[in-house]
Amino acid sequence: MKTIHQYQLASDKHTTSLALREGFRIVRCEYVLAQKRVYLWVEEPLKIDLPVTEHQFLVVGSGVPVPVSHRYIDTAIDPFGPEAFHVYEVVQASDLQEASPEGQHPTPAHSELRLSA
Repeated sequence: MKTIHQYQLASDKHTTSLALREGFRIVRCEYVLAQKRVYLWVEEPLKIDLPVTEHQFLVVGSGVPVPVSHRYIDTAIDPFGPEAFHVYEVVQASDLQEASPEGQHPTPAHSELRLSA
C-alpha cells in the first residue's frame, strides 16, 4: 500500500527537512493561496520495513542563485501575484558522485516540459 502526504515548505530561503521513506515520489507542488505557503505532496510506500532518510528542500524566488548540485523539483506560482517559488532538493556535490540513476526521485510530469527558444 501507499499514500500521499502533504508537507508545508519554508519559503524564507531556509531549508525544510523531511523524513521520507525509500521509494517516495513527489507528485505535486503548489502555492496554496489561503495559507500563502508552498506545499509539496509526496507519495510514499506504507511498508514500515523500508528505510527512512532525511531530504532537504529549498524554496527560492526567481533570479535567486542556487548551487549547481541542487536538483530542481517544480515551480509554484501565486495565481494573484507576480511571484513564482522554485523548489529544489538540496544535494551536496559529494552526494552527486555517489548517486545512481535508481536513486533519483521523479518529479511531477508537468515539470519535465521545456519550452524551446
